[in-house]
Formats: sequence, C-alpha cells, structure tokens
Amino acid sequence: MNAFVETETKPVSQAARILPAPKLPNDRWQPLEIVFWLLPIAAYFAFPGYLVLISQIMIVGLFAVSLDLILGYAGIVSLGHAAFFGLGAYTAGLLSVHGWGEPLSGLLAGGVVAGIAGLLTAFLVVRGQDLTRLMVTLGIGLMLFEAANKAAFITGGVDGLSGMMVGKLFGTFEFDLNGNVAFWYSFVVLFIVFAVLRRVVKSPFGLSLIGIREGVRRMPSLGVNVNRRLVAVFTVGAVVAGLAGALLAQTTQFVGLDSLGFPRSAELVIMLVLGGTGRLYGALVGAAVFMLAQDYIAGLNPTYWQFYIGLLLVLIVLFARGGILGGLERVLHMVKPQRKEQP
Repeated sequence: MNAFVETETKPVSQAARILPAPKLPNDRWQPLEIVFWLLPIAAYFAFPGYLVLISQIMIVGLFAVSLDLILGYAGIVSLGHAAFFGLGAYTAGLLSVHGWGEPLSGLLAGGVVAGIAGLLTAFLVVRGQDLTRLMVTLGIGLMLFEAANKAAFITGGVDGLSGMMVGKLFGTFEFDLNGNVAFWYSFVVLFIVFAVLRRVVKSPFGLSLIGIREGVRRMPSLGVNVNRRLVAVFTVGAVVAGLAGALLAQTTQFVGLDSLGFPRSAELVIMLVLGGTGRLYGALVGAAVFMLAQDYIAGLNPTYWQFYIGLLLVLIVLFARGGILGGLERVLHMVKPQRKEQP
C-alpha cells in the first residue's frame, strides 16, 4: 500500500518541479527598497551644504520616473516629454506671479494642466508606431517651446519667468536659501507619487502595459483595449511630469525656457539608459548618477564635461545591458548559484 502511494505521488511531484506555479507581483516593500529611501534622509544630515542639489536630483528623478512609466512599461518612445514638464512649471510659475503662491494647489494645478495636454495629445501619439511616435512627440515639444518663446509677454521668453512669490508650505514653512524646506517638500512628493506608481505597475493594469510592450498584437485577443490603455498611461505620465515641473518651479522660484527644450527630453532618455528602463528605481538611479556626474565633471572641466558623460553612457550600454540596475541584477544572479553550491 505504501509503495502504491509512493508510485502514485511521484509523478505529481516531478510535474510540480517541471512546471512551477507562476508568481504574482509582490507589492510588499523589500528591505533594499527601505534602505534606498533612507539614503536621502541620511544625505540631508551628512551633506547639509548640498541640499539644493539633492532636491533637484529628486525632482529630476520624479521627471525620469514619468518617462519610464510610458517608455519602460508601455513602450511609447518620446522625445518631447519636456513639454509636459514645462507646462507644469509655467502653470505653477504663472499662478505664483499673479498672486496665487500657495504651494500645494499650484503643484496640483501644474499636474492637472499637463495631464489635460497629455490626454489631448495621447490620441495622436498612440496611433502610430515607434518612429511616428518619436516624431509626433518631438513636434509637440518643439511647437510648445516656440509658442512659449513667442509669448514672451506671458512667459518672459528667453529671460525666463521671474518674480515668483511662493507662499509658506502649510502656512508655516517658508522656502529658505539653504533648501531645507525644498528638500523635505521634494522628498515627500517624490515618495508619495512613486508609491502610487509602484502600486500601478504591479497591478493588472501595469501587467497589461508590459504585455502591450512585449506583444501588442496578442493583447486584443485577451480582451485588452490597447489604445485605451496607452492613452491612460500616457496621460498619467504627463501628470507626473507636470508635477515635477511645478515642483522645480516652486523650489527654485524661477521658470526658464529650457524647461520646454529638447535637450531636457534628451537628457531624460540618457538617465533611463543609465539606470535601466522598466524598473522605476532605474529612473531614480539614472537621474542621480547623471546629475552627480554632471556636477562633478563640470566642476573639473566646464568645457568638455559632455565628453565624459558620453563615455560613461557608452560604457554602460556595452558592459551593463539594462542599465546600472540591470547589470547589478546579472551580478546577483551569477553570485546566488555559487552560494547555493557551497555546503
């Protein structure tokens, strides 16, 4: 009887080993993630003289996350994402110049305006393929840049929008020159938005975006409305970019025409390549590496700093496929089997 049971259960166990149960996305925060978010807090106390730079890194990181959402997960290539960043910045800036300096409402207004623009342009973007999307997004960005340049009586043109008077946060905390309030304001906004997006990409909606990226022709057979999903994620990405732009305008109390420029969109793609696309954390890592490298190398050689940034980019592409985080993942996968083999 025991032998009969053993022979009957043996094939089942072998089948279970051959076909493991698929793992669902885990939404629990991992220890490394907690350590990652403790690093900015440690930097606040360790580097009090660099709070302005750290705040800008967090803001640019939020901007990079917005592009990673549409490029890394949905596969929408964009070279005009700075258009939504600039719209958010000018919205918060113009509200402040005309007497509405309350930070939180200005921040939300920047996200809403950028989101509306993203929704209106999304129907044009999602209709084409990669090259078409590239040209459409680039064209939208160039048109908004020239429109802001021509409307100098509103935007300040090449001189930028100055005269901003941002009020106290919660009516208590005033933005200071040392960047203390700007640091915590940027950190809290980044963490809240990132936590929401982290939940989104691990939801069925986020999994459907990955499915669209990997096999767009197969998704309709599963009942997925591809265009509707792409429009939705493009709009969300525009909202997040608008929040980042408004955040930069409020913390620096200045909006330049470069916030709508093509170089800002190109730098954003470089950050994603450095950190790794389709990970969210890769956008933050790429933004930090790019900003710190730019600050350090420009201090050493203000004229030829772009050469070294380009060299770093080439090395990452050649030797760390998938960016910095992709390279670290492969190293961990190579180390784990060796640890298992050890007695």
